[in-house]
Amino acid sequence: MKMITGEDVVVVNSNDEELGSMEKLQAHREGVLHRAFSVFLLNALGEMLLQKRAPGKYHSPDLWTNACCSHPRPGETTDAAAKRRLQEEMGIVCDIEKKFSFVYRADFENGLTEHEYDHVFLGQYSDDVMANPEEVSDWKYMPLEEIREDLKIHPEKYTYWFRIAFPMILQEPDALPPSSPKKP
Repeated sequence: MKMITGEDVVVVNSNDEELGSMEKLQAHREGVLHRAFSVFLLNALGEMLLQKRAPGKYHSPDLWTNACCSHPRPGETTDAAAKRRLQEEMGIVCDIEKKFSFVYRADFENGLTEHEYDHVFLGQYSDDVMANPEEVSDWKYMPLEEIREDLKIHPEKYTYWFRIAFPMILQEPDALPPSSPKKP
């Protein structure tokens, strides 16, 4: 049975050069490299906003991850897509800035593969969250040191890409806002 999501992703090469587009689920079935983004948000206390993915997600359900992640649509800039999905998933509108990108590949038990050129954005946000229950089952702010320790003890509670990107965020010299600790 073919699942139709009606949404295409941007297929790229290892230099993030666009090669075309492909239906999202097909790209994940075939493990095709495609453009993605991850948004990390810190509040005024320097705590990171985490979301727990909804149980109905097509992969990585019920796992904790960064504030928002998804894929730009063909013809949409990555920056615009990140802001759009942040509002759709978490009800948040705020400034975000791209900090770095990385490529990863993860094979999941359900036969799907994430093979993404992931652009990582960072912003600061301390107001109310209006999480979309179709996307997010829970959310919380968590101190960076507690996240780092929990990742060591319980990495299985977090998405694959979060386990890669979180330490990279901490390594970036200018990644965290001035009011946040640079390295907990």
